[in-house]
This record gives sequence, structure tokens and C-alpha cells, in this order.
Amino acid sequence: MITRKLNGHEIPALGLGGWAIGGPFFGGDMPAGWGEVDDAVSTRAIACAVDHGIRFFDTAQAYGTGHSEKVLGTALRNHPEVMIGTKIGYAIDPVTRKLTGEMTSPADIAASIEDSLRRLQRDAIDLVHLHLNELTIDAAGPVFDLLATLRTQGKIRSFGWSTDFPDRAAAYAHRDGLASIQHAMNVFFRADRLMPVIEANNLLSINRSPLAMGLLGGRYDASTRFSPDEIRGQTADWMAYFSDGRIKPEYAERLSRVRDSLTVGGRSLAQGALCWLWARSNHTLPIPGFRTEQQVKDLAGALAFGPLPAQQMADIESTLAREPEGEPRSR
Repeated sequence: MITRKLNGHEIPALGLGGWAIGGPFFGGDMPAGWGEVDDAVSTRAIACAVDHGIRFFDTAQAYGTGHSEKVLGTALRNHPEVMIGTKIGYAIDPVTRKLTGEMTSPADIAASIEDSLRRLQRDAIDLVHLHLNELTIDAAGPVFDLLATLRTQGKIRSFGWSTDFPDRAAAYAHRDGLASIQHAMNVFFRADRLMPVIEANNLLSINRSPLAMGLLGGRYDASTRFSPDEIRGQTADWMAYFSDGRIKPEYAERLSRVRDSLTVGGRSLAQGALCWLWARSNHTLPIPGFRTEQQVKDLAGALAFGPLPAQQMADIESTLAREPEGEPRSR
């Protein structure tokens, strides 16, 4: 089995992301979640993941304005061997389920960590990422100072930055206690400008959107229409794969070109997309989203296959004929 190290522990090189299980929430009036959710279904899926060897879950205070943390905390309260990472930096109103702005004050963040500890039902949080992708390097300094202090106090075990900007990652890569950079990467986006920073500093590359927000999951096609009540039913500058509730035609076409390479050797499409990430770098730890036991079983099954073979990796690069990545931006 492919493994990675986090906080001195060897774990399978696959985590699961808790965005979707947080249920509805809003950034202003715009839906920022993945629609309605059944907590009982989520809890069964989490138990299934643990049974299939998953030992890391990622969430955020923002996801469902704390609801994702609550669900994970309850489901994993008897599993101290399973690590949980969360993210800080957005103020939340759990009553209205709204994000109420960026939060960078050390005092406010310290209070929010206490809230996360309570929701997660833990004495310490295994990994805390700064969630503000575009925060300036200078403004991030006091945040990381606080996280370092909280680590010394034993409230968190390590920290990182959820950012797609190489200069942000490089600025704090040498900080004692900084273990990872969480960033977008998948078959369609290689993160060529960011990965050298991560690898040179021996950090974990925790991959959000490893399935391109579900496009690489195999369940959707060009005819799929996403509800305006969920994030994929919206149009946002950072969303590369969807617009007006539909898959962008160019990405539907790209998927058709790489499907055979990704499903080599009996892999499902989602499994092939995860295997691509493991072949991309030995620092990668993808965190695909999940809702159901069926999804979890499919995702965890990728661990039995290992990295995508070199021939398929080469075929994908040749088939996609990638354009230059361009200037860094939020993804």
C-alpha cells in the first residue's frame, strides 16, 4: 500500500475531504456547499472509510459553518488513531449558515480553534491549514505565529497553508511545524509551479479537487445539470470545470480523451484519477470528497492499484497537449 508520513505516523496515501458532508452554507447569498445532506448517511460512510483503512480526514470550520466538523467529531470520537485536519480563517455564523468574512486576528483564531476542538471532540487537532488562499505573505505571519504557539501548547500537532500560490508556500516552507500545503491538483491541472516548492521542502502535497469537483468521478456527463442550490450550480472565477450548472464542453472533451488511460488495469475512473496523483509525485495525499459508502469503497479501492503506470502517464500528457499553466491564481 502507498503510504505517507504525517506527524511522525505512516498512513495510507489517501484521505477524504469533508466539504460535501457539511451540508448547505453560504458565502453572502451564494451557495457554497454541495446541497442537502443526511448525517446518518455521512456517518455510515465515515465508518466504512475507517474499515477500509482511511486514516486521515480533512475538513474546515467553513464547511457547513462547523457542521462537517461536528459530524466527523461524532463519527470518529472512538477512533483516536484516525487523524483529522481542519482549516481556519473564515468567520462563521452557524445559525444563518453564512461565512461572515475573513478572520486573521490571532485572538479570534485562537477562539475558533477552541470551537473546533469542541466540535471535533478532540484534545488536539492533528493538522490545521490556513484557509485563505490569497492572504498576503505579511498578513499570514501573525497567523502562523499563533499556530506555532498553539502547537507548543499541544492544541494542534502541525499546520500548513491551503494555497495555490508558490510564493506563499515558499515564504513559510521552513517554518518549524509546517507540514503541508493543500492545493488544487488533478489530471487536468498539474500544479507545475507549486510542486517544486513542496518537493524541495519535503512537505506533504494535500490535493484538493483531485477528482475535479466530481468530473473525474465518472457519474456525470455533458447532459448533467447541477442544482443552483449547490456550488457546482454556480458560476465563479475559480471554478475551472463548471459554468451555469453544467460541465464546460472543453473539459467533457478532455475527459473523453483520457478515460481509457485512467481506467487501465480495471481501475474505475475515480481510482485512475487518484492513481495519476500518486504517479505525479511521492509527496501527494489526495483528499477526494465523499457522501456515501459506495463512493468510499470505490475511492479506497484505489490504494490496491498504486500509481498509474508510466505508459499511461505519458499517454495522458501526449493526449492532453497541455498549455502553459499561467500565472498562479486561486483554484
